Amino acid sequence: MTVITDIEDLRVLHKKRAPRMFYDYCDSGAWTERTYRSNQADLQDLKFRQRVAMNVDRRSIASTMLGQPVAMPVALAPTGLAGMQWADGEILAARAAEAFGVPFTLSTMSICSIEDVAAHTTKPFWFQLYVLRDRAFIERLIERARAARCSALVLTLDLTILGQRHKDVKNGLSTPPKPTVANLLDLLRRPRWCRNMLGTPRRQFGNIVGHVDGVGDTSSLASWTSAQFDPTLDWSDVEWIKRRWGGPLVLKGIMDAEDARHAADSGADALVVSNHGGRQLDGAPSTIEALPAIVDAVGPRIEVWFDSGIRSGQDVLRALALGAKATMIGRAYLHGLGAMGEAGVTRCLEIIRKELDITMAFCGRTDVRQVDRSILLPRHP
Repeated sequence: MTVITDIEDLRVLHKKRAPRMFYDYCDSGAWTERTYRSNQADLQDLKFRQRVAMNVDRRSIASTMLGQPVAMPVALAPTGLAGMQWADGEILAARAAEAFGVPFTLSTMSICSIEDVAAHTTKPFWFQLYVLRDRAFIERLIERARAARCSALVLTLDLTILGQRHKDVKNGLSTPPKPTVANLLDLLRRPRWCRNMLGTPRRQFGNIVGHVDGVGDTSSLASWTSAQFDPTLDWSDVEWIKRRWGGPLVLKGIMDAEDARHAADSGADALVVSNHGGRQLDGAPSTIEALPAIVDAVGPRIEVWFDSGIRSGQDVLRALALGAKATMIGRAYLHGLGAMGEAGVTRCLEIIRKELDITMAFCGRTDVRQVDRSILLPRHP
C-alpha cells in the first residue's frame, strides 16, 4: 500500500492513474511554462523565521471567507475537467470539501453539472462563471446557480482569450477522449480509470451540453466553446453580473494593483490574486511576486485571496504572511482526486492542514489570523 505523506506523492499517483491527456491538462502551463514553474518556485524561495521557547500549545487555523467560518483559510478552486481526472470528480471533491469544512467551487467547464453537485451535497457551494458572448446563457447559468443554492459567484476575468498549452495541442485534448490508437493504448494502461468512467453517464461538460441551443454533442460543443470566450469583457460587465447575481461576488485573475483597485470599486466582496496557474500569459510574474503590491493597493476595502503555485500548507502560510486573507488550491486537490478519488481530496486537505499548523507553530504563532510578514526572513536583493 502506498504511503501518502505530501502532495508530491499524490501527484505521482495521479500521473499513473489518469489518462495522459487529462493529467497533462492539470499539470502544465502556457507556452514555455516559465510562469507556471515560477509560481511554485517563488513561493518556496520565501524562508521562515523559526522561533523557539514560545508557548504554542493552543493553536487555531480556523478562519473566515466571505464572512463564513472555514476549517482553514483554503478553498477548492474552480478547475475544468475535474470529472475526467476521476469519474464524477466534481461531486467527489465537493463532498470531501464539505466534510472537511472548506468551500468548494464548481467550474463552468465542469463535467458534473451544477444540479449534479447540488443533489449530492447538503451545504451550499460556490459557482465559477466565465463571461461568454452568449449573455442569455450566462443569465441562465446564474439562475441555475441560484436555484442550486450556491452561496457565492466566482467570476474569472483572465480567460477572455485562451492561452495556448502545448501539451493539450499535442495530446489532442477532448472530452471524452477521441478513439485514436494512441488514446486507446493509453487507456488500456489505466483500467481503474476506465472502469470508473464506464460506471457514470457524466463524460461531457454538464453545465453546457443540453443547456445551449444547438449544442447536443461533443463536436457541436467544441465549435461553440471556441467562439464563446469574449474579449470585449470590461468592468461594466462585472457590474452587470454583480447586479444580476445579487450575492457575494469574487473576482478571480487579478495580477495588477490598478486592476485590484477597480475590483474593489466594483462592489465585489473578494478578489483572487491569480495568473490561472500559469496557464494563460506565460512571462507574467508569479502570483506571490504580485501579491504584496495588490494588498497594499486595496487595504481593507476587499478581501484579498491567493492562488497559483500552492503545493503545501507551508505555501498557504507564506501567502497569508504576505497579506492574503485566504487561499485557493487547484492542482493540489486535483492530484488527490486523480490519485484516489474522494479519499485523495480528503488526504490533500489533511496534508495541507497539518503542514500549515506545524509550520505556524515553528514560527511561534498560535492563530492563523494573526500571521503577518514578521514570520518570514527578509528577502535579499
